[in-house]
Amino acid sequence: METINILGTGCAMVTKCYNTCFTISNGQEHFLVDTGGGNTILSNLEKLHISISEIHNVFISHRHNDHITGIVWIIRAVAQRIIDGKYNDNLTIYCNKENIEVINTIANLLLQKKFTKYIGNRIMFNEIYDGGKFTVLDWNIETFDIKSTKQLQFGFSMTLTNGKKLTFLGDEPYRDELFKYASNADYLLHEAFCLYSQKDIFKPYEKHHATVKDACENASKLNVKNIIMYHTEDKNISNRKKLYTEEGRKSFKGNIIVPDDLDIIKL
Repeated sequence: METINILGTGCAMVTKCYNTCFTISNGQEHFLVDTGGGNTILSNLEKLHISISEIHNVFISHRHNDHITGIVWIIRAVAQRIIDGKYNDNLTIYCNKENIEVINTIANLLLQKKFTKYIGNRIMFNEIYDGGKFTVLDWNIETFDIKSTKQLQFGFSMTLTNGKKLTFLGDEPYRDELFKYASNADYLLHEAFCLYSQKDIFKPYEKHHATVKDACENASKLNVKNIIMYHTEDKNISNRKKLYTEEGRKSFKGNIIVPDDLDIIKL
């Protein structure tokens, strides 16, 4: 069975949860989407019983520190497994050209040569483009530029083995240019920085983010079946599921999923 394994659900400056990242998994292999900002990525993988040796594909949406910095720990962990003879095949990192340069730079600045020497031969980059297509495991994936005005950022749409459509929009709101990728999705992963009722507290629009109401209005407009909301503030963490679901139901009649770190969503 295919699942989404939630490693983190928070925005950049959270302290009560980890930054947003997750795997899409088929039970044997795990496609890692973003890596958060630190080595909590390794801790949360371990808590979900996901071995580094079962990760051979990573997607990095953009170069903000809460999405890309954890890749250094993934590279180090993979390289150590290679050294120990416990990592088969290669690791492929899917990202845009900007991110390839950043990852190479920070890896070479922060990691020893015994780890970085595997970059380019066992740890590979696959540059992504707007409208680019590739296959990970048995999934056909199409990448798209989310049209961010802050930082070049990519999302993707994929077809699961059960024929369902999953769309990941990155950490900014849906834009109409992305209609063909997001419409009629069975699962729409959409950021929801805060409750609309608390917009004056958290000021999401100043940060190019959406509220729960905005995300659920988009889901309704796009005729999706399930919306998964993530990349949130953490001040409401203990009641987040209840509060976000209640506000979201006013705008969206489909299924609302507000995951916590380490939740597993069956697809």
